[in-house]
Amino acid sequence: MSTPTRVYIARLAGVAVFDPNGDQVGRVRDAVARIRPTSRPPEVVGLVAEMPMRRRIFLSINRVTSLDVDAVVLGTGTLNLRRFEKRPNELLVLAELLDRRVRVEPDGRAATVVDVAMERSRGGEWSLGRVAVREHTGRLTRRGHLHQVDWENVRGLTGFGDTRGTANLLAVLEDMRPADLANALQDLPDLRRNEVAAALDDERLADVLSELPEHDQVEILSALGRERAADVLEEMDPDDAADLLNELPPPEQDVLLDLMEPEEADPVRQLLKYTPGTAGSVMTSEPVIMPPDATVAEALARIREPQLSPAVAAQVFVTRAPMTTPTGRYLGMVHFQRLLREPPADLLGGVVLNDIDPLRETTPLPEITRRMATYDLVAMPVVDRNNRLVGAVTVDDVLDHSLPRDWRDRDVPTEVPAEPLPGLSAQPSTGGLNG
Repeated sequence: MSTPTRVYIARLAGVAVFDPNGDQVGRVRDAVARIRPTSRPPEVVGLVAEMPMRRRIFLSINRVTSLDVDAVVLGTGTLNLRRFEKRPNELLVLAELLDRRVRVEPDGRAATVVDVAMERSRGGEWSLGRVAVREHTGRLTRRGHLHQVDWENVRGLTGFGDTRGTANLLAVLEDMRPADLANALQDLPDLRRNEVAAALDDERLADVLSELPEHDQVEILSALGRERAADVLEEMDPDDAADLLNELPPPEQDVLLDLMEPEEADPVRQLLKYTPGTAGSVMTSEPVIMPPDATVAEALARIREPQLSPAVAAQVFVTRAPMTTPTGRYLGMVHFQRLLREPPADLLGGVVLNDIDPLRETTPLPEITRRMATYDLVAMPVVDRNNRLVGAVTVDDVLDHSLPRDWRDRDVPTEVPAEPLPGLSAQPSTGGLNG
C-alpha cells in the first residue's frame, strides 16, 4: 500500500490502524501538529489513535509505514501506550482547526475551515500544507464556494479569540458511538466542548452526557441554559437523569424538574427519593413490562425495539395491570432466550419464571452484585413491599455504581498495559513528543 504525499486529515478520522501483522489496534481520531516559532506551517508529528477501552495514545508519524483514507499501517518498533496528553506547543488539527473562521489573502475574504491537508516533503517530513475553506457569502440562502488555499495565505489559523462554528467537526464525529464521542469531547478545551455539545440534538446529547464524568455533565448542562437542559434531561433514561441531578444543588434540581414534562419528571423524582447505594437508587424505572396474556411473538417484537439497551432488552418482566411502574402484582420474568425457544402463539403467563426472589428497593449494592453473579443475570426485578414492580437493576447499572466515581475521567492516570501489541513493543514515555 502506497502513501500519498497529501492527505486531508478529516478523511482519516475513524480509519483503522493496523500493526505489522495486519491486526487492528485502534482507529485514528486526530492528528497532532507542532507549532513552529517561525511562519512555516506546523509540523505534523503524529496521530492520535483510540485503542480498546477508550484509551487514546500518540502514534509518532515516524512509526507509520503506510497512510491513506483506507488504512494506517504501523511498522515494527517501540510503541508508547501511555494516554495521550497534548503539549503547549502542539495543536489537535480536527479539534482545534475545523470550523475556525479565518481570513483568506490577498483580499481578506472571510471563510470557514472545512479540512486541512498534511503534506510530505521530499525529506519525509509531514507538515500542514493546504487548507480547504468555504467562503462566507453573507446570504442565508447560498453556500459559499469551497476551495483550497495554501497555509501561508490563511490568517487566523493559530491563536485564540477566533469564533468558530461546529458543523464540520460534528460531521467528523457523527458516526461515533456515544461513549467514543464523550471521549472525544474530553479532549477539547472547555469552551469548544460546550459549543460542540450544545450543537448536538437533544437525544444525541442525552446519550453522550450519560458517558461523561459527573463534573463534565454538570458543566455542559449549566452552559446549555435551563430550558434546553430540561429538554435534554427528558431524553435521558430516568436513572441517568437522576444521577446527573444528584450532582446539582437541591434548588437547581427542583427548577429543572419543574421545567420538564410531568410524565418525564415523575419517575426521576421518585428515583431521587431512594437512599444512595440501594437498588432503588441505581435501577431503571422503565424496563420491558408486559401482561401475562401477551404472546411470545408480542414480547419478541417489543424487545426488538431499537431504543432499548441490550441489558434492558434481555428479558421481559410480567406483571398484572397497570403496566407502568409501580405496576400491579409482579409475576416473574422471561429471558429472551426462553422466548426464542417457545411457540410464538404461547402466552407469557405459561412460560414465566418466578424461582428467583426479586430485589427490594432497599437492597444494598454489594448484595445486588452477589445475587446477579450467583444467578448469571444481566438484570433483576425490584419490587416494593406490596410486590409491585418498581424497576429493574441491570448489569450496566451495577458496573456504573461499583467502579470509582472518576472512572470515566480522562484525567485519571492509568497504568501502561503489561503486554505489547502484536508486532510492537510497549514502552512508557516520560515526555518529548508524547513518545
